Amino acid sequence: MPYFVVIGAGVVGLTQALELRSRYRNATIVVAGKYLPGDAAAEYASAWGGANWFPAASDNGPHEDWEAITYRKLKQISSSRPESGVRPMDIRWHYEHPIDEVGIKTPATGKLWFERLVGGLRKIDERELPDGTAFGFEMASFAIDVQKYLPWLQTECTRLGIEVHRRIFSHIDEASELYPEATAVFNCTGLGAMSLGGVEDKTMFPARGQILLVEGPEKPIRKMYFRAPHRNGEATHIFPRGERGGVILGGCRQKDNWDGEVDLEFAEVIKKRCCALVPELGKPEDLKVVKHGVGLRPGREGGARVEPELIDGKLVIHNYGAGGTGFQASWGLATYAADLLPAQARI
Repeated sequence: MPYFVVIGAGVVGLTQALELRSRYRNATIVVAGKYLPGDAAAEYASAWGGANWFPAASDNGPHEDWEAITYRKLKQISSSRPESGVRPMDIRWHYEHPIDEVGIKTPATGKLWFERLVGGLRKIDERELPDGTAFGFEMASFAIDVQKYLPWLQTECTRLGIEVHRRIFSHIDEASELYPEATAVFNCTGLGAMSLGGVEDKTMFPARGQILLVEGPEKPIRKMYFRAPHRNGEATHIFPRGERGGVILGGCRQKDNWDGEVDLEFAEVIKKRCCALVPELGKPEDLKVVKHGVGLRPGREGGARVEPELIDGKLVIHNYGAGGTGFQASWGLATYAADLLPAQARI
């Protein structure tokens, strides 16, 4: 009988476990992580996600597929599991330079690969564009309330007979020692892969993000908003969390910055940028902050690592390094990682 151990209980690890359960009804599946839903450590990046679905890939390959698979899955979850914290919501996105200069088109095709996936794009009229932006579109997407979604993923795991434990590993071998019957170990350790013995991936790096949760205005904001100079630039984003759920404001992407403390001066910058993009929020000085947050995204040169490896004779399937795309690529990453199981590990 197959026996799978997933190391890491962020959005990628929990999703991986659920994907495995959907394929192997009788398998023993264990999730073991240093952090669990409800924890607030900066290194537990999933706890500080906005979050939403917004395309980041442009490889005309697996990265785009990971996001497409996840979009379809979020659509299914939002319509059938309202308690999950996933709900349909349009997003308005703007860039400060011409479309051919911002890195959102797939170079191999010269197109926006996701246009058909999301049901089309509505170009924003020039008269509606915020000052300093060159173009913008509106499209159908999904808002993810991570304070609901992560516990929901964990609850789903428990409901489906998946054990979830708090465990700290210093070496990948410890998973096989602790669970000797495991036929495969899935490494979903995120930023932890940088220091995990037996892995020690030095292409990993932290990408610091900072957000605020503020009380929503009296008239609820019904859309998400995004603005950036180019695809990899510092973005301004506004993600409503629903009725009385507040609004997430952000953000930044600071490579190699390990600081897990809130920068209150930068929080004021975020407020000003967000209020300028969405005046309905009100004045920056009038915003009522519910809490500040800092997350260290698990960045990796070249993108996520999804591949098998034999370590001391044990099968390890790596699924880590999604950076800021953990939520929007999670189901695709889990699908691809599960596909890597050889026949002998499934029996």
